[in-house]
Amino acid sequence: MQSRNQSESVVSIQALNHHYGQGRLQKQVLFDINLEIQAGEIVIMTGPSGSGKTTLLSLIGSLRSAQSGSLRVLGQELCGANKTQMVELRRNVGYIFQAHNLLKSLTAKQNVQMSLELHDLSVDEAIARAEAMLAAVGLDDRSTYYPENLSGGQKQRVAIARALVSHPKLVLADEPTAALDKQSGRDVVELMQRLAKEQGCTILLVTHDNRILDIADRIVQMEDGYLATNAQLAQTNTAA
Repeated sequence: MQSRNQSESVVSIQALNHHYGQGRLQKQVLFDINLEIQAGEIVIMTGPSGSGKTTLLSLIGSLRSAQSGSLRVLGQELCGANKTQMVELRRNVGYIFQAHNLLKSLTAKQNVQMSLELHDLSVDEAIARAEAMLAAVGLDDRSTYYPENLSGGQKQRVAIARALVSHPKLVLADEPTAALDKQSGRDVVELMQRLAKEQGCTILLVTHDNRILDIADRIVQMEDGYLATNAQLAQTNTAA
């Protein structure tokens, strides 16, 4: 596989539209979206419920089929992409959701290790990577715990480890702090920020949590299916 030019956009969206339903029941939910996200950026997407944030995130993550316009992620055009191409893209994307989506019957280490099943690794190497990633998120002493025995913040740390263990080029996070208290939420996003910077990956994070906006390089806002703002944060503001 050819190495990607660092100046190339990780996400490049042009005139993207999306609707649900058919015929008289058809409802358009995204209108003429244009967005560029560069390698290494941390971009936060905000906006009220129903504004189209999660729909856009799922399209970028190849979890839904893009319908019209152009949506290029990691150099792959997703409008018109077939299932094989969509699955292949997902191997280079990490996902973090509000509800953790951990399998209750698996330990923390097994949940993280699952993310490596699509990758050509030996069992021993997959176990070693999972253990190292749990250590990186401060849970090396909880690797054999099941989700029911972990706190909300610990579960989200496992989810972060699972998302980052395969060293994805892009991480998509949907309300990762919604179920956490202020300190746990801050800890989780700072952990995401640090690990992503270490691995050189890009983050697109959807949130209603105004307490974590300062970790972003840019904030984009959705309003009624439109991308409303695209503001560069002042780089001189280093206050926590």
